[in-house]
Amino acid sequence: EVGEPFKEEKAVAKYLRFNCPTKSTNMMGHRVDYFIASKAVDCLLDSKWAKAKKGEEALFTTRESVVDYCNRLLKKQFFHRALKVMKMKPDKDTKKEKEKGKAESGKEEEKKSKKESGKDEKTKKEKEKKKDGEKEECKKDETPGTPKKKETKRKFKLEPHEDQVFLDGNEVYVWIYDPVHFKTFAMGLVLVIAVIAATLFPLWPAEMRVGVYYLSVGAGCFVASILLLAVARCILFLIIWLITGGRHHFWFLPNLTADVGFIDSFRPLYTHEYKGPKADLKKEEKSESKKQQKYDSEEKSDSEKKEEEDGKTEATRNSGTEGSGGERHSDTDSDRREDDRSQHSSGNGNDFEMITKEELEQQTDEGDCEEEEEEDTESGPSHGKS
Repeated sequence: EVGEPFKEEKAVAKYLRFNCPTKSTNMMGHRVDYFIASKAVDCLLDSKWAKAKKGEEALFTTRESVVDYCNRLLKKQFFHRALKVMKMKPDKDTKKEKEKGKAESGKEEEKKSKKESGKDEKTKKEKEKKKDGEKEECKKDETPGTPKKKETKRKFKLEPHEDQVFLDGNEVYVWIYDPVHFKTFAMGLVLVIAVIAATLFPLWPAEMRVGVYYLSVGAGCFVASILLLAVARCILFLIIWLITGGRHHFWFLPNLTADVGFIDSFRPLYTHEYKGPKADLKKEEKSESKKQQKYDSEEKSDSEKKEEEDGKTEATRNSGTEGSGGERHSDTDSDRREDDRSQHSSGNGNDFEMITKEELEQQTDEGDCEEEEEEDTESGPSHGKS
């Protein structure tokens, strides 16, 4: 026979009830809370009973000691062991499967002849589709903020176990002990006091009653003003929408009735949207400008690549021509010297050419004129000196 639990056992069970991680589910048509044995053992090993006090030994030293103590709690009906049973999906009707199999077999025979002729084309298309699919998957994985697929968890139900023993592991145990938490007790006590105080309102002092009256009036005016604002903003939106023919959408305090905080419900002050033909044109222009920017960036990148390639080819040419540069310079120097010599010889060769009588007379006349001019210049400064 199992006796009543001691104070220490109640304290340990209460600590385990509020500190061990629990989950809720349905069992035999009732909502119950359950926990896993290994987590309960870890929770008790981190508790104050696992630490030795002065002159006393610790209650929990090893995992085996915790398991033995939990067996005592199980016998005193603080919790009981349950069995986790996975829910199976209902099987499909066999008749439908047979009918589908017959229809598919007839279709497959007809398709075999067609498949043999178009195997090559299908294989090519499948390869292309696979490549496109892999690229899209890579892009989806690379882009940040993309929502991941939810992992499907198998559903299960709990049933009472035949062997009521506490075992360290992934065994499931359902709570029977359900004490009242201190927070719930305090909140209930405050509610009871508030109800009693409200019923004794006529016995309050006069100053308190006047203050409560003004507070209630202020709260009522605030609520009424919010309701009036909600109606007025709708009327204002309808007036502007009708006047502009549905082109201008103006909302005053758009987040007033939204599911947001008190301060965020008054932000922003207003919103305005223009939904007309010009708006569509602007959207098209923006999309075209974005496309042009993309094309320009691609063309710039191509031109930069070409410039780099041209620079590399010029560098290779210059490196190849450096070796033959000395010989070419030497050839050009020799050619220039020969040209200079030919010019000097042509300048001096006029002395050996034949000259006519008329040319000789002209040269003699010019020589006489030059001598007279020289004499005049010599006589000029001599007169000046005298």
